[in-house]
Amino acid sequence: MADFRTEGVEFPVNGETGSGHLTIPEGDGPFPGMIVVQEWWGLDNHIKDVAGRFATEGFVALAPDLYHGKVTSEPDDAQKLMMSLNMPQAVRELEKAAEYLASRPEIGARGIGAIGFCMGGGLALTLACASPHVKAVAPFYGVNPTPIDKVRNLSGPVLAVYAENDNFAGEAVRRQLESALRDAGIQREIQVYPGTEHAFFNDTRPEVHNREAAEDAWKRALALFRENL
Repeated sequence: MADFRTEGVEFPVNGETGSGHLTIPEGDGPFPGMIVVQEWWGLDNHIKDVAGRFATEGFVALAPDLYHGKVTSEPDDAQKLMMSLNMPQAVRELEKAAEYLASRPEIGARGIGAIGFCMGGGLALTLACASPHVKAVAPFYGVNPTPIDKVRNLSGPVLAVYAENDNFAGEAVRRQLESALRDAGIQREIQVYPGTEHAFFNDTRPEVHNREAAEDAWKRALALFRENL
């Protein structure tokens, strides 16, 4: 497992400033890049840990701070933060984050992937539809872009990961995405883990975490990004 370093970074967003948590592998590179999109809790330690996991696997990972410093562990507060988020502005911030990451000297000509969880899953997929820098995307139990035909703009394959028991991203969401990707001719894998709950990947939430499913989903995501970046 490689060592890595971390930086707090800023990047321009249409006259304003975005920020995020950057993890960089030790070594010469160039490395592939990864945008890691937060859950509704904010840019918490779990998301920073996921960025670090990518760095140990040889990716430069950037987790943008879409709440601009606000983080919570309380569901009611998280819901309020998510509902108050300007989603079009958040997508613009993610696009500029991808643009910034692509410009980093550690990336060179390597491609960029995107991964996100819950709220971030939908945003990661929307980002991939909007940014030419994103060559592969792995949304974890996220909602679909609106309108769904945006998926025709994807520049690479999709690994969509879902929990079987999920009121946020349930069967209708999965079927809509698979149908739209098929109609658009996008390479895709729709992976549903039996017996799991929403947010099963998050190992800081023991009430829903499923270690076996999380480990398998992680292996699939790494394979996707290594094959396409």
